[in-house]
Amino acid sequence: MKRLYSSLLLLVMAGSLYAQESKTTDGLSKKEQREQRKLKRISLFKQLEEGENLYQREFSAGARINTDGWTGLFELGYRKSRTKVNYFQIEFGEKKNPKEDKKAGQPKGVDPYGFIYSEKPYIYGKQNNFYQVKLGVGQQRLIGGKANKNGVLVNAIYYGGLSVGMLKPYYLNIVDPNTEQGIQVKYGQNPLYDQAFLDRASIIGGAGFGKGWGELSIVPGVHAKTGLRFDWARFNEVVSALEVGVNAEYYTKDINIMIDQGSKKFFFNAYIALQFGKRWDKK
Repeated sequence: MKRLYSSLLLLVMAGSLYAQESKTTDGLSKKEQREQRKLKRISLFKQLEEGENLYQREFSAGARINTDGWTGLFELGYRKSRTKVNYFQIEFGEKKNPKEDKKAGQPKGVDPYGFIYSEKPYIYGKQNNFYQVKLGVGQQRLIGGKANKNGVLVNAIYYGGLSVGMLKPYYLNIVDPNTEQGIQVKYGQNPLYDQAFLDRASIIGGAGFGKGWGELSIVPGVHAKTGLRFDWARFNEVVSALEVGVNAEYYTKDINIMIDQGSKKFFFNAYIALQFGKRWDKK
């Protein structure tokens, strides 16, 4: 019996010592400590993925519809503070005149199946295609954060930089008044052909997108825009944004797009854009 009592006493003392060792200085057991660390990780994950955006880098690509054309873009952002993100953007776009009227080319023939096929369509009265490559820097400023993954992140944006305008002559296939044969011409090449440019009966069809690239004229300029960006992505790691705003551009030379619409150096438009991408922390 004495041996049994001695063994029980030793077991009780050992259990008491183990319990004391498993307690930390703040009175938490190892199990409670593990649970606390787990809850902390979950809280941090929710903060990163659902609540306030804390990521340091972001990259996105998108497309923009302007009231005077279209734009494709790439954007790289660097977080400056909790409410500000600096970003760099490169864009490629084309200006279009609202008076542009695309017409079908003249019938060309009948294929073996009996279908009539035509010359390439053309834009009546067009003189030049006008493309732009833009480089710029800007900043996003937080207006309203999202409290959870179902919220919307709202940023004000302002941006500006350099623009490289590219004028490409617009070619048509027309009937040569002298030979009655088809010929490819651009406006301004010959006064006789210029008359045919505005005579629908003399136009056979468009010369195609590839014609004229070897005759580009470079026109430098500047541009600026401002707007609002709404990011509705469920998690902050993802960029899914709608942007609306206004854009202004100024070029150093007059830009002629249509023959009978005059030229101008200053362009102003409203736009709507969609951007998609991702965010991450710097290594």
